[in-house]
Amino acid sequence: MDKLVIQGGQQLNGEIRIAGAKNSALPIMAAALLTSDVVTIGNLPHLYDITTMLELLGCMGVESMVGEKLNVEINSGTIRKFNAPYELVKTMRASILVLGPMLSHYGEAQVALPGGCAIGSRPVNLHLAALKKMGADIQVESGYIHAHTRGSRLKGTHILMDVVTVTGTENVMMAATLADGQTIIENAAREPEVVDLARCLRAMGADVSGEGTGTITINGVDKLKGCEYPVMPDRIETGTYLIAAAATRGRIKVKDTWPNILDAVLSKLEETGAEINVGENWISLDMHGRRPRAVSLTTAPYPAFPTDMQAQFTALNTVAEGSGSITETVFENRFMHIHEMNRMGADLRVEGNTVIFRGVPRLKGAPVMATDLRASASLIIAGLVAEHETVVDRIYHIDRGYECIEEKLQLLGAKIRRLPS
Repeated sequence: MDKLVIQGGQQLNGEIRIAGAKNSALPIMAAALLTSDVVTIGNLPHLYDITTMLELLGCMGVESMVGEKLNVEINSGTIRKFNAPYELVKTMRASILVLGPMLSHYGEAQVALPGGCAIGSRPVNLHLAALKKMGADIQVESGYIHAHTRGSRLKGTHILMDVVTVTGTENVMMAATLADGQTIIENAAREPEVVDLARCLRAMGADVSGEGTGTITINGVDKLKGCEYPVMPDRIETGTYLIAAAATRGRIKVKDTWPNILDAVLSKLEETGAEINVGENWISLDMHGRRPRAVSLTTAPYPAFPTDMQAQFTALNTVAEGSGSITETVFENRFMHIHEMNRMGADLRVEGNTVIFRGVPRLKGAPVMATDLRASASLIIAGLVAEHETVVDRIYHIDRGYECIEEKLQLLGAKIRRLPS
C-alpha cells in the first residue's frame, strides 16, 4: 500500500482550488438512475469513490462517458440488471444510494449491505423501514437487500426519521420523486449536500421543496428527464486545508468554495486566533505566525460542527496553546486516530465519547497508520506540525475523499511525498 512521507515544520502559505464535493457527487450520480435520459454531472472530484460508483453503475449496464473538465455523462437507459454486488459495495458505503432510485424507477433492486469506513454503526434499517412504508417488498438475505414493488409504483407517505441520517434522507427523497402522491420526510437531514441533491432533482423535473430544513416535501411525478448539473464544492476539503494552515501557523486562500456553508468551522477557526476573510467563492486564513489557541467543540448534524471535521481539529488542538475537550455525538467509534497522535507526543485522553486534550509545544514525527478517511487527514496535519519525519500508512483511505492531497499541500509549501507500495 502507498504511504505518505512528511517532513514537518513548514508553515503552509499560498492558494489552492477546492474540488467538487464527494458527498454531493455520489447521490447525484445515483439520481441518474431515476431517468432513462442522459444526466451530465459537472465538477466531479477525481477520487477513488467516484471511480467506484462509476464501476458500480457500469456493472449494471449503465453507460458512462467521462469527458474533459471533470464532467461525466450517465445514461441509465442502457441498464441490464439491477444488482449492486458486494465486491464493489463493500468498499464504499454510499453504494446504498442506488437502492431508492433503482427501486422507484425500475421496480426492483438487489443491493449488498454496505461497507466503508469503520467509524461506528451506521445501520440501513431507516432506509429500509421508509421504503417499506412506501409499499416496497423488502427482504434481507445472505448479506443482500432484495427489494421489489411488484409491478406497481411506490406510494407517497409520511416518514419520520428516528435519527437524522443524510443517506437515509437522500435515498427516500430520490425514491419519492417517482412515487404516487406526496411524501413528507420529517427530521430530515439539513446538510448542504442534501440541498444540492434536491436542486439536481428539480433540474430533472422533480417536485421537491423544504430542503435545508427538517421537513422535506416531495410530490411524485410521472417521469424525470436528463439535465446538466454542477456539483457543489467540498466543504470538508475546504475546512481541512484551512485547519492545516492554522495548525502550521500559516496563511492560505482557498478558492472555488462556498463560505456560507462553513459557518461553524470558520467560527471555531476564529477562536484559535485566525484572521478569516471571505468573498463570494473564496476564504482566506492568516495566523500571522502565531500558535493557535485551544478550542473545545461538540459535533452534531448540520448546521452544527460537522463530525467530518472533528479529527482535523483534534490534530490542531494537539499543538494549540491551552487545553479543552472534543465531544463526538454522531459516531461512536471515531477516535481511532487518538492513539496514533499520542505516539507522536500528543497529550490526548479518551473518556467515553469525549477527548480531553492539553496542547504541547510540538509533536515528534513517527510512523502512523490511518484507520478511516478523516483520520487520515488528521494524521497528515499532525505530520505537518511534527518535528522530523512522519510516515502515514494505509493512505488508500485518503484517496477516497481528497483529490491530489500531496500535490495541493506541496503547492502550499509542505514537504510531503507519496511512497508507492
